[in-house]
Amino acid sequence: VPAAWQRPYLNIFKHFCVEEWKRSAREGDVAALTDARLKGTVYRIRGSVPASNYLQLPRTGTQSLGLAGRYLYLLFRPMPRKHFVVHLDVTTQENQVVRISFSTFFKEFKSTATWLQFPFLCRAAEGSLGDGVARRDLVGAAPADVRWTCLVLDLPSILSLYLSRRYSHLKSVKLCSNLLVKNLCTSDLVFDPGVTFSEARRANLACRGVAPMPREMAFPVPKGQKWHDLYDYIRFPSEGSKLPYDSIQKICPGPAAVSEDPQPVTLTKAVRDRLSLIHQITSPKAVSAPW
Repeated sequence: VPAAWQRPYLNIFKHFCVEEWKRSAREGDVAALTDARLKGTVYRIRGSVPASNYLQLPRTGTQSLGLAGRYLYLLFRPMPRKHFVVHLDVTTQENQVVRISFSTFFKEFKSTATWLQFPFLCRAAEGSLGDGVARRDLVGAAPADVRWTCLVLDLPSILSLYLSRRYSHLKSVKLCSNLLVKNLCTSDLVFDPGVTFSEARRANLACRGVAPMPREMAFPVPKGQKWHDLYDYIRFPSEGSKLPYDSIQKICPGPAAVSEDPQPVTLTKAVRDRLSLIHQITSPKAVSAPW
């Protein structure tokens, strides 16, 4: 359970004073810009070599963020026609560090005992998830019309589902080129950016662990328009039986009801067989990376 100072959510960029670069690190082409559409500061990370162009929290590998919230929110926009990489180091209750990476570089899901690699698909076609396997023609660089995205990662579920490990806390985040990033946040709540505070009160969403997006984390929505018509919302792992177990991509227009179960999915026999092989791994293996 997160400590009191991490509840109901923690604005990571604000708490760690990213703009001062004392508790965070930057390498290569990283700049703070004012985004006209979002009406605020965003961080642009660009460069042809992701390992040489990144924003990292905390500053060094010997430190830890120590953030225990179940969900990690990343508010970002991939750069059009470019690839990007994100690395998250999480610590298990057994005190083992596991790296969770997702990237448009990755063509398929790969796993070892200490590293999970997920392809990130910027745009999913209707009907592409029928068998739970990502369509190969969706893999690749971000499209020209890529949107600002709210990515919600259920970290305990990812560790439980893919490695049968128990989550403890988020150790570090490394955002590599090519990205625009507005913010990072951790919370035990599911934030629905499509509902207002008054709508949430009327529907009593709090009893389901769902809350409106905090104002300091929200994307602006002009009068008369709807959030989900302007931006993408991706929750991973997704709820329901059509889990895209080998990729991260947009599936539905908004968040589903919260489940108390950290494994709220039904897996096909083929997926179970594949995951059982993964669970047999007893030592890390070298995993090929595209840089």
